[in-house]
Amino acid sequence: MTPRLLITGASSGIGRALAIAYAKDGASLYLLGRDEARLAATAEACRAAGASEVETRVADVRDREAMARIVETAHATRPIDILVANAGIATGLSPGQILETPEAVRATLAINVAGVFNTVEPAIPSMASRKKGQIAIVGSMAGVRSLPYSPAYCAAKASVHMWADCLRGQLAPHGVKVSLIVPGFVKTPMSARTKSWQPSAISDARAAEIIKRGLERRRPVIAFPPYMYYALRFFSFLPPSLVDGVMRRFHVIVPESPERGEGM
Repeated sequence: MTPRLLITGASSGIGRALAIAYAKDGASLYLLGRDEARLAATAEACRAAGASEVETRVADVRDREAMARIVETAHATRPIDILVANAGIATGLSPGQILETPEAVRATLAINVAGVFNTVEPAIPSMASRKKGQIAIVGSMAGVRSLPYSPAYCAAKASVHMWADCLRGQLAPHGVKVSLIVPGFVKTPMSARTKSWQPSAISDARAAEIIKRGLERRRPVIAFPPYMYYALRFFSFLPPSLVDGVMRRFHVIVPESPERGEGM
């Protein structure tokens, strides 16, 4: 039987490319996004690619109750085989700026951290009861070693990296696999906003191929390119002042997210 996937952030970038990649295998897709027009375009592309069925829901991952209803409804129709928590935003600092806008920081944490929790948590009981299922959480190289030009984004991704590691060990005895996806530079609308050197940048379609292959092999960590992942892990063992000094030499502009969050 072809797999059933639920993918958040499916209206563009990696989420869209991954949906199309699975559609080519005839998968059943349940796609979530906030932009109705772009989400509909993704659904149409998936149908054209060969998806056996495509359902869409306009959703904001920050809404915990709504996400619980959506995930539970999707699972009730037909059990979810692979859930991909992909939705996310980026924010950062421009040269000369020393503090991120607090409201943008809180929006980043709400979408990139709480949004991942809101997506994954409702799926766990059903998957565990079936002793079957796979959870994929999209992190970033920015979650491996901090980057001085994007503090909130790094903090958010580091948080979900740790959470994915914890879930993997906790859910393994229940038959649920957890994969952490750690992309390097991928050519998406989000990355296009960042002005910097982007070594080994690949297309979103190529990223989707790598992720799909890694999920099929049940890899606990799907990191690409590997050299960047291991280099950043190695950097974490070096003196912080040394690595920080090197990082500051790069000219990087990460536009502030237009999203706004309250509280926290």
